[in-house]
Amino acid sequence: MSIDKHLTEPEDERHGTAATSDEQRLHELGYAQELDRSMSAFSNFAVSFTIISVLSGCLTLYGFGMVTGGPALIAWGWPLVGLMTLFVGLAMAEVCSSYPTAGGLYYWAARLAPSHGPAWSWFTGWFNFLGQVAVTAGIDFGAAFFMNALLDLQFGFSATPGHTILIFGLVLVAHGLLNTFGVKLVSFLSNVSVWWHVLGVLVIVGTLVIVPSKHQSASFVFTHFVNGTGWHSGFYVGLLGLLLAQYTFTGYDASAHMTEETHDAANAGPRGIVMSILVSLAAGWVLLIGITFAIQSYDGALASKTGVPPAQIFIDALGATGGKLLLLVVIGAQFFCGMSSVTANSRMIYAFSRDGALPGSQVWHRINKRTKTPTNAVWLAAGGAFLLGLPYLWNATAYAAVTSIAVIGLYIAYVLPVFLRLLQGDRFERGPWHLGRWSKPVGVIAIAWTLIITVLFMLPTTSPVTSKTFNYTPLAVLAVLGFAGVWWLVSAKNWFTGPKVQGTAEELAALEHELDF
Repeated sequence: MSIDKHLTEPEDERHGTAATSDEQRLHELGYAQELDRSMSAFSNFAVSFTIISVLSGCLTLYGFGMVTGGPALIAWGWPLVGLMTLFVGLAMAEVCSSYPTAGGLYYWAARLAPSHGPAWSWFTGWFNFLGQVAVTAGIDFGAAFFMNALLDLQFGFSATPGHTILIFGLVLVAHGLLNTFGVKLVSFLSNVSVWWHVLGVLVIVGTLVIVPSKHQSASFVFTHFVNGTGWHSGFYVGLLGLLLAQYTFTGYDASAHMTEETHDAANAGPRGIVMSILVSLAAGWVLLIGITFAIQSYDGALASKTGVPPAQIFIDALGATGGKLLLLVVIGAQFFCGMSSVTANSRMIYAFSRDGALPGSQVWHRINKRTKTPTNAVWLAAGGAFLLGLPYLWNATAYAAVTSIAVIGLYIAYVLPVFLRLLQGDRFERGPWHLGRWSKPVGVIAIAWTLIITVLFMLPTTSPVTSKTFNYTPLAVLAVLGFAGVWWLVSAKNWFTGPKVQGTAEELAALEHELDF
């Protein structure tokens, strides 16, 4: 099981035979090659790495981490969560290799379930849909926070909830437009994004190491514990602080959703999942430790009028100009991250509606013949994310709730197919990328970790609990689960049969021919 072999091989060395076998495998899974298969293995990895985006997740929730455990939890929570996430990613990657299709998780659930496959597929798909919309909201909301902070510092455009929501909406529109222009543009920008993230981390950490005359001690960075939540249990607060890392490690299912557009998908998809987690684990830890060492005034960063503690840390350490330049680096990374999230989200919507599982499915799975992209699904992804972020206008903890929803929705969808794969035992048909005898222990750890974080991130984050600090994560999860459950019982169980086969080999070829004109 080599997880990095071929990751950066030139496209033209392998794609002649891989493209043919990719389409053949897709036909075996029941689908036509409707999407443009033009992504390399590196581009597939790049999309997931960009959505994980250590410069987005780490920094947008850094202020949350400062009060839920502080430096000690920021430093040690990251590698702990990263290791647990790697188990989840490895278990998912093995299934991805067997079923490289845009439907990803919900398709896997249908194929792996020993019985009641349509029900498993239905609920996996709805949790995946909820999580992906929430992670898009979380990423672009974070970008809006940082943009508003920069605009406040530079032009006095104050960081109010109304201004942040306005910027949030504009960022989503920009990402919708970028994704409307086609997969090749998004693929190119995702490749650029990888280097932007890697170099961005090096620039930020390098600058924060070299320029400030004063740094925090190693004892402060690795052992200082802070509880600013109002709760009295340090253990509980420390567990809450894991959200910073766990929210960042989301969205790597994008590599699965992009497999119908990737060459050598049965190998490139799994590698994209695993490598995106590993590279993010290393880069994110360096970034978090570098920023914590550079804190000049802990209380001052928390009290920043911009509402973005990392912005204040940059300014305190480097001065106004240097701080603003680092903010631009972060904002660029967040913008790339949101773009890739809309891409992955739209592919899942396209696949799920192709199988009739969303209201208005006929609209959402239409392909733009010119760009060969699911344009309508792109705008549903952007619109759904905007609606999920609106409560920030009246609820101060809305951002933590959005990120919790993303974690819970995605991770439940991640491990349901893993659970079903374990039930398969030796009957599971492995793809070319697999875990061998490690499948069972890796899968068990992945499921156990997901059960822990699902309960944890539904709990209240601040005390006392009021209408303005209420964690509405359970309501959002129950609303989607309730809607999907009622629809299933009342109607869908009678007609939803799981992923639909589009036709025979001849019918699939005819459909592909039609798309070429």
